[in-house]
Amino acid sequence: MKNILSIALATFILTSCGGDKKNSLENVLSSNNLELMRQKRAEIVEQQQTITDQLATLDDAISKIDTIKKVPLITTIKAQKESFNHYFEIQGNVTTKNLLVITPEYNGILTNVYVTEGQSVRKGQTLAKIDDGGMGQQLAQLEIQTELAKTTFERQKRLWDQNIGSEIQYLQAKSNYEAQEKAVNQLKQQIAKTVVKAPFSGTIDDVITEQGSVVAAGQSQLFRLVNLDNMYIETDVPERYIEDVTKGKHVVVEFPVLGKTVETQVRQAGDFINPSNRTFKVEVDIPKSEKNIKPNLTARLKINDYTNKEAILIPQSVISENAEGEQYIYTVSDKNGNNIGIAQKTIITTGKTQGDVIEVLSGIEDNAEIIKEGARSVKDGQSVEVIDYNENAQ
Repeated sequence: MKNILSIALATFILTSCGGDKKNSLENVLSSNNLELMRQKRAEIVEQQQTITDQLATLDDAISKIDTIKKVPLITTIKAQKESFNHYFEIQGNVTTKNLLVITPEYNGILTNVYVTEGQSVRKGQTLAKIDDGGMGQQLAQLEIQTELAKTTFERQKRLWDQNIGSEIQYLQAKSNYEAQEKAVNQLKQQIAKTVVKAPFSGTIDDVITEQGSVVAAGQSQLFRLVNLDNMYIETDVPERYIEDVTKGKHVVVEFPVLGKTVETQVRQAGDFINPSNRTFKVEVDIPKSEKNIKPNLTARLKINDYTNKEAILIPQSVISENAEGEQYIYTVSDKNGNNIGIAQKTIITTGKTQGDVIEVLSGIEDNAEIIKEGARSVKDGQSVEVIDYNENAQ
């Protein structure tokens, strides 16, 4: 426009000057006549205004006829309400409550080992035997003495029932028999500690101590027993999520070593905040169908902490920020049949992000048409041409 105006003005001035050589610009300048110069300037200004008005009239007429305008080409997306689930990431470890290193309850020599590594065992099954140090023979003698005490007591009782004999004889026989029974039971309990049994059903993962070794009660490790039917992932979650992470929340679990991803849920969220690291315990279920997962395996957890059933999501790439720190986008309004519309700058408030998209809390309504490609090159109120319109905002 400026070029056209300059050329037209120059042409007009040259034409005017050519028609009146005495009043030409060169003559006026060489005259050194101030009044003449001012008159010439006023004449040129009047001519310039006339040209400007004529150009505006021409532009208006051209715009009504010419349907192809030089406007920015853009693409747009449609803002639609949809369900939005936000996840935060944290690391955890696979564990099981049925993982135990078995130690003996009795000091002695491990005389027999009845299981091997990898063997499945049932709860209560005998795994090993420790030498009882002669307690078995003592038990046999006590049992014989107990039988004698029992016979004596029964006879004395029959006599007492017939009012024969003294009460003291009856009470002594009874006391002796009961004492022998207690002694037998105590010795049986001691002998029972020499037999190592499985506390739960599972698999012998490791035979740690070999047959013939001397073992100490509560110290020597005999076997590692594991049951993989009730595994879970344990993790420490920061306290700021205490209200967001609850039982039943959806969890996506990745096992980097296995290259596997499974979907599960939170089975338990602790109520105690650890004062040393300000976290609380969370347990995440592992589906029983997953057979390759082992205890102490590292897992990457994505836990759902926020859900909005009617969220408006837009790409983060379309958002800009002004000097005041406000976030804004450009929308298109008043679009005609030729896909020509007006770009409007819209201030928005955003929420949580997930991947490449961000939640818009306020500023735009459902079905708003948002400029995607070309958003950085348009201005507020500028005419734009939409060359691609995608109804999926993501």
